[in-house]
Amino acid sequence: MDLATLIGLVGSIASVVIAMILGGSIMMFLDVTSILIVMVGSTFVVLMKFTIRQFLAAAKKLLVKAFIFKLDEPEDLIVKIVEMANAARRGGFLALESIEIKDSFMKKGIDLLVDGYDSDVVKLTLKKDIALTDERHEKGSAVFRAFGDVAPAMGMIGTLVGLVAMLSNMDDPKAIGPAMAIALLTTLYGAILSNMVFLPIADKLSLRREQGRLNRCLVMDGVLAIQDGHNPRVIDSYLKNYLNESKRFFDLDNE
Repeated sequence: MDLATLIGLVGSIASVVIAMILGGSIMMFLDVTSILIVMVGSTFVVLMKFTIRQFLAAAKKLLVKAFIFKLDEPEDLIVKIVEMANAARRGGFLALESIEIKDSFMKKGIDLLVDGYDSDVVKLTLKKDIALTDERHEKGSAVFRAFGDVAPAMGMIGTLVGLVAMLSNMDDPKAIGPAMAIALLTTLYGAILSNMVFLPIADKLSLRREQGRLNRCLVMDGVLAIQDGHNPRVIDSYLKNYLNESKRFFDLDNE
C-alpha cells in the first residue's frame, strides 16, 4: 500500500469536507445536476480521447498501481543480478535455470541468455520491451491527466448553464437560488476532481512509470554484463550507479 497516495487523497478531501461542515451544512454543497455535468460529462469527453481498451485499462489496472503497486528496490535487483553473475561464472548460463527469478523482465532476459541468443538480439529484445511497457504506462497516466484537464472545463460549462438558467428566471426569485447553486458547485466540483484526484493520480502514475523504467534499464544492463562475462564485483560496482548518491556511498562503505 502506498501510504503517501492514500494519506494525501484522504487528507485533502477530509480538509475540504470539514471546511464545508464548519461553514454550515454539507448538504448545501451537494447538487445532483452539478455532479451529472462534471463527473458524467467528463467521463464521456475523456472516453472520446482514447480507445475503450485504454480507458478501461487505466480505470482497472493503472489506478491500482497508484495505491498498492510496489516496485522492487534497485539494490535488491543488484543483489539478485550479482548472485546470477556468480552462478554463471561457476556453471555457465545453464546454471541460471535453477535460480528462482520473481521479476518477469529479469526472467525474460535470463531466458534469452540460457537459450543462447547473441548480445545484439538480447539487447534489442529487452529495449523493445522497455519501450512498449513505457508506452502503455504513459497512455494510462494520460487518461487521468485528460480527466484533470476536462473536469474544470466541464465545471465552467456547468457554471454557464447555471447562469443562463438564473438569468432566464430573474422574475422568479425561487428559481434563482437553485440556478446559482449549479453555477457555483459545478466549478467547485471540477476544481476538486482535477486538483485533488485526477492530476495527483496522473503524476503518481508517471512517477511509477519512471521508477519502473529505471529498474528495467538496470536489469538490462545487468543481464548484458552477465552475458559479456564481467566479474561479479565489477557488475555490482557498475550497477550501483543506478542508486542515488547517498545510498551508493553508504553501500560501498559497508562492503
